[in-house]
Amino acid sequence: MPEKLVIVESPAKARTIARYLGKNYGVEASGGHVRDLPPRRFGVDVENGFEPDYVIMPRSRKTINKLKKDAGQADVVFLAPDPDREGEAIAWHLIHALNLDEAKVRRATFHEITRTAIHEAFNKPGELDMNLVNAQQARRILDRLVGYELSPLISKKIVRGLSAGRVQSIALRLVVEREEEIDAFKPQEYWEITAILRPDGGATEFEAKLTKLNGSKAKVENRDQALEAVEALKTGRYHIESIEKRKTGSRPAPPFITSSLQRAASSTLNMSPAQTMREAQKLYEGVEINGQNEGLITYMRTDSTAVSKQALEAVRKHIKEVHGDRYVPGKPNFYKAPKAAQAAHEAIRPTDISRKPDFLKNKLSKRQWQLYDLIYRRFVASQMKPAVYALTKVEIQASLPGKARTAGITEGTFMAKGREMIFDGYTRVMPRKKDEQDQILPPLEEKAAVALQQLEPTQHFTQPPPRYTEASLVRELERKGIGRPSTYAPTISTLLKRNYVNRQKSRSLEPTELGKVVVHKLMEHFPTEMDYDFTRKMEEKLDMVEEGQADWRRTLSEFYTRFKTDLDKAREDMVSVAETDIGKDHPCPECNKKMILRYSRTGDRFLGCSGFPECKHTEPLDDESEETEHQCPNCNKMMMKRISRKGNPYLSCSGYPDCRTVMGIDKDGKPVELNRRDAMGLSCPRCGEKTYLEHGDDGTVVVCGRCQWKDKPRTLQEALEGTEEVVGDDTPPCDECAAPMQVRTSKKGLFLGCSNYPQCKGTRRLGKNELPEPVVTCERCEQCGLPLVLRWGKYGRFLACSGFPKCKNTWRLPKNMEECPQTGCGGRLIPKASQDGQYLGCNRYPDCEYTEDVGEKRRK
Repeated sequence: MPEKLVIVESPAKARTIARYLGKNYGVEASGGHVRDLPPRRFGVDVENGFEPDYVIMPRSRKTINKLKKDAGQADVVFLAPDPDREGEAIAWHLIHALNLDEAKVRRATFHEITRTAIHEAFNKPGELDMNLVNAQQARRILDRLVGYELSPLISKKIVRGLSAGRVQSIALRLVVEREEEIDAFKPQEYWEITAILRPDGGATEFEAKLTKLNGSKAKVENRDQALEAVEALKTGRYHIESIEKRKTGSRPAPPFITSSLQRAASSTLNMSPAQTMREAQKLYEGVEINGQNEGLITYMRTDSTAVSKQALEAVRKHIKEVHGDRYVPGKPNFYKAPKAAQAAHEAIRPTDISRKPDFLKNKLSKRQWQLYDLIYRRFVASQMKPAVYALTKVEIQASLPGKARTAGITEGTFMAKGREMIFDGYTRVMPRKKDEQDQILPPLEEKAAVALQQLEPTQHFTQPPPRYTEASLVRELERKGIGRPSTYAPTISTLLKRNYVNRQKSRSLEPTELGKVVVHKLMEHFPTEMDYDFTRKMEEKLDMVEEGQADWRRTLSEFYTRFKTDLDKAREDMVSVAETDIGKDHPCPECNKKMILRYSRTGDRFLGCSGFPECKHTEPLDDESEETEHQCPNCNKMMMKRISRKGNPYLSCSGYPDCRTVMGIDKDGKPVELNRRDAMGLSCPRCGEKTYLEHGDDGTVVVCGRCQWKDKPRTLQEALEGTEEVVGDDTPPCDECAAPMQVRTSKKGLFLGCSNYPQCKGTRRLGKNELPEPVVTCERCEQCGLPLVLRWGKYGRFLACSGFPKCKNTWRLPKNMEECPQTGCGGRLIPKASQDGQYLGCNRYPDCEYTEDVGEKRRK
């Protein structure tokens, strides 16, 4: 064992750092936090100063035993988790879990994983920052106080399995209140009138908007007013009243911080905050390039826009070499950081500016490359000169002759705006979107006449505020000072997971009925804890703990005193949703007991029998349905128009539950047959929800019922080719010698063995998360007719019915498969079965339909 032990969080980070430190250092991974509050009990002694009772996490016990052994043999132990609250807490927990002698413990911190940064960190190690540790403890215990005591309350009063959180509930309030604003909004009609003009003697046309009528702001509120104005203005004489010209600059945006990276990735790459942070973590910890792990970006959890002196010099040199001197500003661009930013951190940037995105395109996954390209271009742009534009505002006057004046209109004023780029500046690497001002105006002179070509009236309606997207919700949380960079992604993920909100196709977030009732209950009984200002001030107090300006125990005590009072009162006063008046006396048709309001875990409201669980009768809630003129094709009862929780209208039979007919609605409001869907026992790889087999005009596809992820079934040959590799770039190396692992087979099944065998005999179980995802094939189960899925199991690949667990049919794949005799096919014959018995068929079905009987002469 080397004389110096280094402990980091992840195997990927360990592999990257080990390259830079040499043989005298042994680098091990803890796997993140090794201690936490107990999962099945409170674990906080409130009466004894909120003393936490930390326990070693079950998954970390084996790791702790190994690290204890290694630490006992080492002279020095370097703790090198991430440079933030969580990283400092991991280091502190490791000291206690490993019973380390603090005399031989060193704290190494770095914001990028490069040779220079690593050597500097280990040559000048520091000490543990207990202010950061206490800040993390305070946040963790605060979340336990709220979650552990509030979640059971709302689960009891609304529906089992709910959760509430300090930041999570405030984020949900934002989404719900925005939805209420949208519902209360009443659109107002207005019209715009656009003139298409051309200078006298000129050929280039340009557009101008009507801004004034008779010297006052133009208010055209309906079609009649618009047509009257158009008729009057058609007869006017048009001339240039004034021309205003000026230059303006557009400064580049600062380099990314966590929140701005999440917003940009969401709006430009369609990546959720959680996806963004996962991919950024990989880029930071190291990605294999030419056989070696390289850290590509600086630490990705930061709220600072600061950049190191060396990085500034490197990027300015790069801009000069690639784009020329005129793109380099006289001095570096500096940006104002958010109020609570940690000055010791840097913005998110590439670790090596010479490592261009094009060079890495074939070395990174698609998502990783897109994110790296975005970070790289934003950083380069941030140190370039502003873009310069020539802005032109032209006021055009329309004078009406006396005879032509109608509706009291004597004159109209139009405004034309033009913008022309003089110098592209930073937009050379970060192009900006065009807008209506980007029209280039022809040469114009004051008092010169212009010819009217056309007047175009267009109808508009005022729009409600848009629903939050994940990106705009992060921006609003940041603006209100709620949460911190590390909390945004998990907060939004929790809202989606708990079905408090739904993500629409437009990526907007719509609160479910469940989300709405949770917010209303919390705001009624916990007005202080649900207040934006209170939550912001609580964040500031926790920041003060981090800065050593406040005691963490006193901060918790001040919060808990008020919270406990509200909690005890809510336990007495909060009314269960089951007691909510549904506005009608509706007995259960099966047992005659009262029907009560209930909420499903998917966020829907429905009526359920109060005799549950003895009586399990349920009915849809009809408060948002209306009867239509269409009859049910199966029972001739009237069809009801309803709105799904995704916001889509549909028709269902009023005879439910006796008749369960459901139909879609076309553009004309007429009923249409929906694509038939068969439930599958397969989880969506994107969101983990149930998937369905949908039969439509375009064939059969696998679709997620929640996030609308879609995938087509593959031929068995395609599925086999796509699941050949088990060990990938993310597979941790051998624990004994750090060599790559290989898949091996024993009587007990598959396992991972060291590629240096027999010199090294390191082995490890093959985890489920290391196996390829199941692939839906075109083959059908002979028992239930659903598609077969190619899976990896204990002994290798096999075919299983996608209807599991209802249908447990499975097929083993033979090791040696005969070649298909069909000319030019190239497929292989595998055993198959139908209701008529077993046979051999090509694995390229349906592209090749060759079959033959088992044990008989081949036939087509």
